[in-house]
Amino acid sequence: MIAALASAAAGYLIGTVPCADTAARIATAGQTDLRHAGTGNPGAVNAMHVLGKSWGYGILFADAAKGALACAAGRRLAGATGAHVAGAAAVVGHCLPVWNGFRGGKGVAVSLGQCAATFPVYMPIDLGVAWAVGKWTGRTLPGTAVASAAWVTAGLLWWGKGWPNGWGPAPTAALPLSAAVSSAVIVYKFLTADIRP
Repeated sequence: MIAALASAAAGYLIGTVPCADTAARIATAGQTDLRHAGTGNPGAVNAMHVLGKSWGYGILFADAAKGALACAAGRRLAGATGAHVAGAAAVVGHCLPVWNGFRGGKGVAVSLGQCAATFPVYMPIDLGVAWAVGKWTGRTLPGTAVASAAWVTAGLLWWGKGWPNGWGPAPTAALPLSAAVSSAVIVYKFLTADIRP
């Protein structure tokens, strides 16, 4: 239990690292706050519009790396369960960082890092589902919601069947549970955003 709590704390703290804020300060010499520019979301997509594509992709990579790093730290602290706990906690930390009044990004990139570290065999499917639904509807939220539901469903299936998981930990109940927590926080951020997703 102590190791799992330590994993959650480590994941949350890693998730709160303000990649987008730091990039905006560097790119504009402190003149731009992404929470007050563009869509108001401190994330990679808004950064692409406000700071340029290279900065946006850099933030996307950095946020995904946060998710993967959190999972690695959790796995070191508490094994496979720790990896799942820390990954979900990183998404929560990114979306609801205590240092910024719980006003963070939407967590999609961080969840990609989580998925890459804990459910690598599913990640290509996740990206394909999100892209296809987003392309069909012309909006990000439906693609994210459907991909999130598919992530949880696939986690249940892999756990139930005991299927191989690439370099990720062997599927347990923690896989669909962590996917559900991350998905719920991400969809919540989309639904409560002040902008059209």
